[in-house]
Amino acid sequence: MAEAQKKPKTGGSQEERFLEAFEEYSDPLFRHAAMRISDREKALDLVHDTFTKVWSYVRSGHKIDSFRPFLYKVLNNLIIDEYRKRKEMSLDSLLAQEGVNEGSFEELVEDSAEAIAATLDGRHAFDLLRFLPDEYREVITLRFVDGLGPKEIGELIEESENVVSVRLHRALKALRAIFDKEASSIHRPE
Repeated sequence: MAEAQKKPKTGGSQEERFLEAFEEYSDPLFRHAAMRISDREKALDLVHDTFTKVWSYVRSGHKIDSFRPFLYKVLNNLIIDEYRKRKEMSLDSLLAQEGVNEGSFEELVEDSAEAIAATLDGRHAFDLLRFLPDEYREVITLRFVDGLGPKEIGELIEESENVVSVRLHRALKALRAIFDKEASSIHRPE
């Protein structure tokens, strides 16, 4: 889990740098977890567990050169563990447990029709992600939800920056094809 030794970007001890990372990355990590697992409370727990694990790692004397990819790596591993746990549950039990109200669309009440359209387009695009392979869905989420660049994504998923760029390109191309296919089937006269 340790990264190659190099000088930290900011001065200070590993503990001080951890606290800086906590301040800087808590919210983005939460958004990432909430987007990936669609459960606010569980997302908070996973982010808490991420910082707890990283803190233990730092306190045991390990050095972390770049906290951002390291934190995302730990969080993604915890999310994968969560998916494995959830896989054992049925969809009905998930709906009951999470209290999903299928008729609630209060979040769409906005002043601007353009804002509503943009919200729906964004949600629709993320709904279509389920049709992509996991490796494509992962890089799309890291790039467009978390705002990570190809180099940071590469560090996180342990691939080269070039591989990440190619994967992003292919993922976007596949997503566009799914979107176009769906759009043409909607507009096709019967």
